[in-house]
Amino acid sequence: MRDWLIAVGVAAALWVTGLSGQHSATGLGLLGYVLLAVGGLALAAGRRAPVAVLAVTGLCAVGYQAAGFDVAAVAFLFAVYAAMRAGHRIVTVAVSVAVLAALPLAALASGLHDTGEAFAQARGALQIAWLIAAGAAGEALRQAEQRADEAERTREETARRRADEERLHIARELHDSLTHQISVIKVQSEAAVHVARKRGEPVPEALLAIRDAGREASRELRATLEALRDDDTTPPHGLDHIPELVERAGKTGLQATLTIQGRQHDVPAAVGRTLYRIVQESLTNIARHADATTASVHIDHRPDAVALQVDDNGKATPHAVPVPGIGLLGMRERVTALGGRLRAAPRDEGGFTVQAELPVERAS
Repeated sequence: MRDWLIAVGVAAALWVTGLSGQHSATGLGLLGYVLLAVGGLALAAGRRAPVAVLAVTGLCAVGYQAAGFDVAAVAFLFAVYAAMRAGHRIVTVAVSVAVLAALPLAALASGLHDTGEAFAQARGALQIAWLIAAGAAGEALRQAEQRADEAERTREETARRRADEERLHIARELHDSLTHQISVIKVQSEAAVHVARKRGEPVPEALLAIRDAGREASRELRATLEALRDDDTTPPHGLDHIPELVERAGKTGLQATLTIQGRQHDVPAAVGRTLYRIVQESLTNIARHADATTASVHIDHRPDAVALQVDDNGKATPHAVPVPGIGLLGMRERVTALGGRLRAAPRDEGGFTVQAELPVERAS
């Protein structure tokens, strides 16, 4: 809108100046009026095509001078400013020199002036000082914008560097605070299983579950630390690892089943990772809080989405209001970030259900 206002304003100023000269309505006069209007209105495209506008306004200025219009080349000065601001310095200087040379010849071609008057008219139409000022202003603004862009890039690089440093700090804290404790749990549970088997004693299912959970926690923590350090070489968990989750849940005494429906196709890594985390968190909550004996995991592959449902027959009732813990909040945040939907609530027939639907195309 601002470009069009400037263009219309310049065109109107050129027209008013041209009309004050009392030119005849001959073909040459009409051509001069057209060139005045075109030269002004062309400035509307100065931001998108500065070199083309520079050429058009220069030709229009030479043209209406040749038609006998003693009008200042205001539009060309605006075009010089825009071209210099866009960084086309060499082209701007070349076109400016060409227009400076052509204006006296155009004034002579009009047949209304002798040589001295033609040069005087050309000098009045395009003062060299104004031309230099327009170019210098455009160049100064271009350099200011470059400095602003460089400062913005510097701020972004600083923010990325600080984020990297914070990730490394978190990785070190996790390593120092958790790795040792999880390693102790893992070693102690494996030693207890080994001693029990060596003695020929039955190994409690709970002890086996602790051992497996320690192994998984150790692997998960190692993968998390590697991801924080940006050197992760192990592929993240996804849909292909959900059967392992269900199988491990069955070792704790829970009758867990997995059903996969629809034609399985490749899904984005973020979708697969989110579905894995939902199943993992759901089975963990069932084992800890639901007091359930059965759990079912159902995955439905659709053309544009993947639907997941995890049900249990625990103690939750339809009238009980679930208290959203960190796990449920984490599920909802992951699903919302991928543009999906999540429902976690007690079932009408008793127990709890977690339902998620993740779009495949949007997430990809």
